[in-house]
Amino acid sequence: MDLLINRLLKIFYIALFFFTPLMMYPFTSELFEFNKIIFIYLITILVVFLWLLKIILNKKFEVKRSFLDYPIILFYVSQVLSTIFSIDIHTSLFGYYGRFNGGLASISAYILLFYAFISNFNKKDVLKFLKVSLISSVIVILWGLPGKFGFDLSCLLFVKEFNNSCWTDQFHPELRMFSTLGQPNWLGAYLIVNFFIGLFFYFKNLESKNAKYEILNIVYLLLNFAALLFTRSRSSYFAFGVGLLIFIVIGLVNFKESLKKIGLKKIGTLFVIVIVLIVIFKTGIPKVDKFLEFPVSSRLAGNKAALKQENNQTEKLNITESLDIRKIVWKGAINLGLKYPIFGSGVETFAYAYYFTRPAEHNLTSEWDYLYNKAHNEYLNYFATTGFVGLGAYLIMIGTVCFVMLNLLQHLKNKSQILKRVQDDEKNEIINNQLLITCLFLAYLTILITNFFGFSVTTINIFFYLIPAFVITLSNEDNKFLSFDLKIHKKISIFFAILATIYLLLATFLYWFGDLKYAESNKYSQADDYKTASSLLLQALQFRQEHVYQDKLSYNIANLAYYYSNSKDIKQTAELIKLSKDYNARALLTSPKNVLYWKTKAKDSYLYYGATLKPNYIKEGIEALKQVGQLSPTDPRNYYSLAIYYSILYDEASDKKEKESYKNLSIQSLDKMIELKPDYTEGLALQKQLLEKYQK
Repeated sequence: MDLLINRLLKIFYIALFFFTPLMMYPFTSELFEFNKIIFIYLITILVVFLWLLKIILNKKFEVKRSFLDYPIILFYVSQVLSTIFSIDIHTSLFGYYGRFNGGLASISAYILLFYAFISNFNKKDVLKFLKVSLISSVIVILWGLPGKFGFDLSCLLFVKEFNNSCWTDQFHPELRMFSTLGQPNWLGAYLIVNFFIGLFFYFKNLESKNAKYEILNIVYLLLNFAALLFTRSRSSYFAFGVGLLIFIVIGLVNFKESLKKIGLKKIGTLFVIVIVLIVIFKTGIPKVDKFLEFPVSSRLAGNKAALKQENNQTEKLNITESLDIRKIVWKGAINLGLKYPIFGSGVETFAYAYYFTRPAEHNLTSEWDYLYNKAHNEYLNYFATTGFVGLGAYLIMIGTVCFVMLNLLQHLKNKSQILKRVQDDEKNEIINNQLLITCLFLAYLTILITNFFGFSVTTINIFFYLIPAFVITLSNEDNKFLSFDLKIHKKISIFFAILATIYLLLATFLYWFGDLKYAESNKYSQADDYKTASSLLLQALQFRQEHVYQDKLSYNIANLAYYYSNSKDIKQTAELIKLSKDYNARALLTSPKNVLYWKTKAKDSYLYYGATLKPNYIKEGIEALKQVGQLSPTDPRNYYSLAIYYSILYDEASDKKEKESYKNLSIQSLDKMIELKPDYTEGLALQKQLLEKYQK
């Protein structure tokens, strides 16, 4: 039975590495990350069930101990405490709705996958999973390449059009490749992890004369690096450069005898690949590419024109440099961490909490009205959302992994020097172990670098948690197990394990089905079919209680109330207003410091006023906007709305003093709006309109 369970465990981990990067579905609210996290949850549930089954059948609890036990426990406890003291416990548990990865549930899944791996697999399994990852990365690359030339395979699959037309303005696969990962930076981070895995197989067994094997590895590295260039991801370039440089340094220090002519030849080939591809495809960085300009043939003229278009796009659209925006967001993240210094605002609550400390200079960027659900720096994100405790535990865990990897490399180096006179086979095995640990260390290091300029996603987090598991498995410390016998009834224990597994699988599938309904409702809402949208959201809530659904439902029903008022159905309008208020109250009860939900309350109140012409609803809207102002003091749109709401009360008021008061409040709101964003086109137009109205 153990043999069957081990085989099934191996199949599930193969599926994890192979399918996760490829997972996407066009009918969910988020095409890429949501489907990946659902798949990871399903795999984790099945893996844990098989592991439990193995424990129950053997009546023995057995888990491999590791150097990461205490750092992982410390980190996990910090995340639990941050969740308990979170401004939004639901979001901290399941992650921000739209990113999903990073909540306590996903962290729990990754840690369980880590311990299940080190407790059930060996070195041969590690090599097998690494090969599976490379095969999957080839499919990811080949899937994304046609989009670079205007023929996106995702569009062909989902909308039956073999072009790039299915993507919105936020996606340009012809300029920056993203394939099945979702964003160019995410694809870049994934590619460089696999590049260093491929590097191991390229340098493995330097004396090997298998030409086909060597060519296959060269072709993979060439394909991988070309795709990396197509992502135009600067953070990935930097991580790749640092990793390659360290690889050469470690190689010269640790593999002096092994390199000789064959190793140097392979390094030379690798450099030629990198340089030639950079010259052909450029980097997308104007300051670098100007040194790579050479006369091109007519065949390459199209590529050159595309590059020129890419380099000029920022200037044409007056887009703020991403690094400049990041600096502003990082400043807000630091201030947020200082506002909640111990446990942060709560795991994965950055999307809501950033508004609390959002710098006013953010209003002067091209992304001033974007919602930032991450700090675009994993470390600052942890500081902002989990405080000094969470960030400290996270850095201790990372530091421990790096220390042990480097220590293990030194141990293998010493061992190879001691065994100079042993048989070549044993020496080659030690050298290959050194090489594998080196490449895994560099793959892990690239994750740390790309996370500094961005944030972790599902596929990258698998490597973040399982690369250390690979290293532990390769260290051959087979005797270190936490083990104790269990006095349990097998049949009863298996029954409860099956019951719990079915429940978790069902809950995960319901989560997915709920999102399908939510995504469908958004389409109807955008088409102003609020009745159908509301019906679909009610179905979504039957699958899963999610405050995001409640918030959307509140707004849709408020719109329905407005439309029913036109038919003079007073009773129906009143019932809909009551229902809308109820769902908004539920959303705010779960997430009381959610700026977005207070804005929904203000918008709902405006619609209630439109449906009933009762000024009290405008006053309720103003109270909601005041709450928004307290939570998000640098948002100019809030003062834009306040100016409108006060102007409505100005029109409704009959008393002169009241009218004067509302007029002054409206003007004050306009002044604050312009102070926060002097180039606010819509705001300036409103200011002109209202000042004319007030005869100023």
